[in-house]
Amino acid sequence: MEGIINVLKPPGMTSSDVVVWIRRALKTKKVGHTGTLDPGVTGVLPICVGKGTRLAEYITEQGKAYIAEVTFGVTTDTQDSYGKVIHETLPRLKQKDLEGVLPNFMGKISQIPPMYSAVRKEGKHLYEYARQGISIERPSREVSIYRLSLEEWFDGELPKAILDIECSKGTYIRTLCHDLGKALDCGAHMSYLVRVRSGPFKIAESWTLEEIDEAVQNGNNSFMLPLTAGIDLPRVFLAGPRAKAFRHGLPTKRAQVETPPTERNSCSETKPGLQTSNLEHRASRFVQVMENEELIGIGVWREESLYPHKVFG
Repeated sequence: MEGIINVLKPPGMTSSDVVVWIRRALKTKKVGHTGTLDPGVTGVLPICVGKGTRLAEYITEQGKAYIAEVTFGVTTDTQDSYGKVIHETLPRLKQKDLEGVLPNFMGKISQIPPMYSAVRKEGKHLYEYARQGISIERPSREVSIYRLSLEEWFDGELPKAILDIECSKGTYIRTLCHDLGKALDCGAHMSYLVRVRSGPFKIAESWTLEEIDEAVQNGNNSFMLPLTAGIDLPRVFLAGPRAKAFRHGLPTKRAQVETPPTERNSCSETKPGLQTSNLEHRASRFVQVMENEELIGIGVWREESLYPHKVFG
């Protein structure tokens, strides 16, 4: 069994918990996820099965979309509602104040990863230091915010806002909420989060664990998507002898590679509406290599030849 499952992760489970659950449900060991969601967060979690685990890096590189609730006036040590309150105030904050700072967080921005995160420092996760009461210096990281819009505003002693966010890999929505509070000089934390899209996988098309379990019991594997479902790379086709050569690690001249007309220039041209995070591998000239309708690997163009980068059995 191999492919990708668009799982709707429930709150209360870690991403690793979901992987363990899928392994047991499908009775297979080769299962992995494509990017951690915090236990309290719900939403889209693509799960790779079988050969799909070798594609996780390509799925992870693609952009994400979230719906986040921000509560102003309260700052926590984890930057979300599960942490210890470290500062609280009653802000005199209005909708227009938030709308005034949102444009400053669009495009490429710098973030300092929170202490309660899985980022590693000297072989340990930051959250391991945080649990020991140790705070260490973290270098800032550049991330991209493609969309940041205010969907709803709620007045009150502790005002709340619902934000619609599209961002690049590596963006901490908790930190974005925290930094918004800092910019407004009142503090804030992320009080709720749903991931509504991860790469091409959307929440409306996701499967709950209960739905997957029922499908498995009925011998229905329609929840399992093909390997190609999660990869935003151009396709090329190899026939017979050249496909065999690719599987054995040998290059193929460009003239022997068939490329669909709509994708012949996709390695050098930006398609309208395509987020830049999805172009990282395109810029490196990576492609899906197909034999008929089967994905046989990932190839890379070097000068005028296609070389194997990752080959499936």
